[in-house]
Amino acid sequence: ALYLGTTMSKKAHQDIKQLRAIGHKLKPVVTIAGKGLTEGVINELDRALTDHELIKVKLAVGSREARAELARQISAQSGAEIVQSIGNIIVLLRRSPTPDPRLSNLIKPL
Repeated sequence: ALYLGTTMSKKAHQDIKQLRAIGHKLKPVVTIAGKGLTEGVINELDRALTDHELIKVKLAVGSREARAELARQISAQSGAEIVQSIGNIIVLLRRSPTPDPRLSNLIKPL
């Protein structure tokens, strides 16, 4: 399951609500446009996920289907789970084994 929480317990549901609440306050750190998933974009996504764990990404590509396919590719290539997808914005989560408390959006207060 690419989307976080497709089969989930009550605790997991609350965790997702909390992740979405944190994600709501974030600004997109990566914008993916016409060139799609270039090596530079993948490297930037990897760096952002490693540093921040929870990130917001803007998908500036055509149709809803194109955005959904791009979101699936991002998830597959980055190893991140899609917490939320609204319009052209997705929120991704990839927990770090050793998060940096100064950078992680899961630890630092907003």
